Amino acid sequence: MQSHLATALFAGVFLTSAAFAASEGSEPRTVTVTGEAEVKVAPDEVVLVLGVESNNKDLAEVKKANDQRVRSVLAAAEAAGVPPKNVQTDYINIEPDYRDESSTRRIVGYIQRTTIVITLTDLSKFEKLLSGALGAGAEHVHSIDFRTSQLRKHRDQARAQAIRAAKEKAIALAGELGQKVGKPHSIREGQSGWWSSYRSWWGRGYQMASQNVVQNAGGGSATQDGPLAPGTLSVRADVTVTFELE
Repeated sequence: MQSHLATALFAGVFLTSAAFAASEGSEPRTVTVTGEAEVKVAPDEVVLVLGVESNNKDLAEVKKANDQRVRSVLAAAEAAGVPPKNVQTDYINIEPDYRDESSTRRIVGYIQRTTIVITLTDLSKFEKLLSGALGAGAEHVHSIDFRTSQLRKHRDQARAQAIRAAKEKAIALAGELGQKVGKPHSIREGQSGWWSSYRSWWGRGYQMASQNVVQNAGGGSATQDGPLAPGTLSVRADVTVTFELE
């Protein structure tokens, strides 16, 4: 009898302890919100991607002609005040030029294509640079990409604003239900990015990630005389935060 009673008491203590442990490990009451923010900034640099294309029946001549035109474009960039470190010959391709005749194909010449990437940090020189490069032999404008050199600074600013927006939203939601927001339980940063306009290059196509920030040229008016209207850039960030309820 005493043995059965001791066993029952032990089982009761074990069940009580297990229930207490389960209560201690239970999930806290929380509220999950998403905060978003957008920072508008004026661009302070532009990346200009130009293409030079040449064709000739002779392979040596097509290379000679293309090289000469590339040198002329580089000289135009220098004349516009672009330092050599901001000019890059990025893509070179030489391929046969075929002509279909009946059921056969024959080579009638060769084509060489060269891509030149120019980073301009003085937007007031843009018109001079573009006009000079086109006059020097650049036949293709693959992209004109306005950017900010302070992307990290503006990205951090947008992220901080997104965090504040999330907290304000959580307080408002909890307040409607008579609750108070406590400490954050988890924080998750949104995943997004921006597509580089370089995807239009000859033979190229890839994505450049920028860590949850989208940088796009928006509408706006020109800041100087001439047709250039760089507008503004939108640096955006979003976060998801889970707060505990007190």
